[in-house]
Amino acid sequence: MSEPRTIAFDTRLDCEAHFHACIEAAQSTLAVFDPDVAVFPLGSTSIDTALRAFLARDGRLRLALHDPSHVERHYPRFLRLLRDYGHLCECRQTPRSLRQLTDSFCIGDDRHIVRRFHSDHMRGEASFDNPAACELSQHRFDAVWQESHLALQMSRTGL
Repeated sequence: MSEPRTIAFDTRLDCEAHFHACIEAAQSTLAVFDPDVAVFPLGSTSIDTALRAFLARDGRLRLALHDPSHVERHYPRFLRLLRDYGHLCECRQTPRSLRQLTDSFCIGDDRHIVRRFHSDHMRGEASFDNPAACELSQHRFDAVWQESHLALQMSRTGL
């Protein structure tokens, strides 16, 4: 186990790099919450490769979002990943009553987190090997998850 470290960021490039690092650091669980995941590059080749490696290790991905339309329109790689690993991935859409939530984060194994303080801005922080930094967001994610309903389900004929 390494020393906990926290890195502040304020650019899209840094956010994407930390998101990628969080996926690679995770061994068993990834929990992602964002209004539309437009900032998290789920459609990129490098993220697809990292997620496939994570899922091939029997990792579990849970994605909660307000609006899945960005994923449906812009992330065909991610939709293929859902088709290929649907038994290890679950996506849920928040109800209208939670649409005012504006934070954004990815938590890996309850130890690593990439968090933007507001989804309209790039300012945030990434913490690795720091369970304490993940606690509040993990509780928030669990509450959002319980209130949300299934979305982006793949069937044999597609979406």
